[in-house]
Amino acid sequence: MTCPGWYCGRELLLDGTLTACGACPRGFRRNDTNYICEPCQDTPIFYDWLYLGFMVLLVLVLHWFFIDMVAMNRSFNKNILILHFTAFLEVLLSCIFTILCVEPFGLFQIRSCNVRSLSDWYTLLYNPSPNYEKRVHCTQEAVYPLYSVVFVFYAFALGIMLLVRPWICKKFLPRNRMSIYAAMYFIPILTLIHALIGGLLYYSFPYLIVILSVISSAAHFAGKMNQSISYLIIFTFIEPRNIVILLGHWALHAYGIVSITQLTNPTFHALLIFLVPLPAAFYILTSRFTDPSKFHVM
Repeated sequence: MTCPGWYCGRELLLDGTLTACGACPRGFRRNDTNYICEPCQDTPIFYDWLYLGFMVLLVLVLHWFFIDMVAMNRSFNKNILILHFTAFLEVLLSCIFTILCVEPFGLFQIRSCNVRSLSDWYTLLYNPSPNYEKRVHCTQEAVYPLYSVVFVFYAFALGIMLLVRPWICKKFLPRNRMSIYAAMYFIPILTLIHALIGGLLYYSFPYLIVILSVISSAAHFAGKMNQSISYLIIFTFIEPRNIVILLGHWALHAYGIVSITQLTNPTFHALLIFLVPLPAAFYILTSRFTDPSKFHVM
């Protein structure tokens, strides 16, 4: 007794009978042998953890970016560092609560269904119509819980921030409350993006990290009026704030390389990490050739 479509399955009842073909319950997925919905017993693979880490880093980096942008300070001080650390704790607590809320509940483990193809993220588009008649609705979370767990994390991140950050801002840096308003915008936007293109992000996030880290690093250097090699080197390695920003770009770039390679060949792929400083070095060494002040209208 087969079921139509890619995701329709039958539930095995306690009396040994089977239900009609339909969507499997949450946390279940049909097998391709007898089309019975079976509980997901897999554990996330290394790439899955990297994807979840990317979603967490996205929120953390945006928090830090808006805190730094609102502060408009060219150097670190105690109050700004406290806000950065607060944002880190908020995201860390959100991660802990999210994992504890996922099956098995209360444990630092995740029970999942492995991703097989891009279509697993968009089961809504694969509800079959046998003989072009009545449509069978089999929409489900085939990638349980990689899709829903991100929404849970965003909810915790927003809730914890609203509970903690206003008190910290009021005590240490009142004008930085604008970073709270920014988070109230970008977290819902990230939620909407994940809802629409979560599957595309799952397969493309390693390349997005590498590309965006290179662009962000170039933008950081390009914002300086003096584009000489000596100034850029001094500017980068003298001020602590600039060192932290540069190391952050390098860490993201390394994360992207690890995500692309998944360290399947540990020796060779680990050596690629040494290429992380290359974009920054390339910009500094070639900045004099692209300095707009040296271009003249003929």
